[in-house]
Amino acid sequence: MLVDTHCHLNLPHFDADRDQVVARAVAAGVERMVVPGTDVATSRRAVALAEKYPEVVAAVGVHPNDAQTFGLSDLAALRALAALPEVVAIGEIGIDLYWQTVPLEQQRRAFEAQLQLAADCGKPVIVHDRNAHAEMFQILKANRPPRGAVLHAFSGDLPLAEAAIAEGFYLGVDGPLTYKNSWQLREVFAVAPLERIVIETDAPYLTPQAHRGRRNEPAYVGYVAEKLAEIRHVELTEAARATTANAARFFSLAAA
Repeated sequence: MLVDTHCHLNLPHFDADRDQVVARAVAAGVERMVVPGTDVATSRRAVALAEKYPEVVAAVGVHPNDAQTFGLSDLAALRALAALPEVVAIGEIGIDLYWQTVPLEQQRRAFEAQLQLAADCGKPVIVHDRNAHAEMFQILKANRPPRGAVLHAFSGDLPLAEAAIAEGFYLGVDGPLTYKNSWQLREVFAVAPLERIVIETDAPYLTPQAHRGRRNEPAYVGYVAEKLAEIRHVELTEAARATTANAARFFSLAAA
């Protein structure tokens, strides 16, 4: 069995066929899907999906690119959502310096406030980091969540991976591991401790090479597991078993 530790089933991309998407994932051996919010509205949708589908659990948070107006009302709404049994993490939160639509200082305030929320409610954290490795890691270390963090869609180099693992964090890997030119990513995940890796789709984004150019979905997380097994020279069953156990441990997942 597999766990897709990061997929955006709460987005309109899936409105027309969400039941079929979930059914295809289950048929492909995916026993759990973690659906993160990117603002309060999508966090509420993530919870609603977790209430509807037994295979889905939710994370709640405000993404750095949605943090322009982040304030006390957002924090209060997230705190209420985080208390629900369907919510297993705070996320997707972090720093993004690629789009530069939200000033860094505002992203920092939102990130730090949500890291404190995670500490207050005893939840692990799903971290977004795009073109912001140094800034993200400095804030994360200074506000280290007691229940830990996963660096979603890890895109850093080996030294950053080693530093994150030394802090006890997890590395999330998704479709780009399968891309032909992703040699640096494969270098990282060939040597990172298997017990610190979780697999993701980031659906509907980052589609694996076999379906690249089309919408991604949780059923495709197996392609990531296959590539991870290949570069580590282990059986697929070993990679699947380990990453599933890691996800269950990190998110405190009960059997579906």
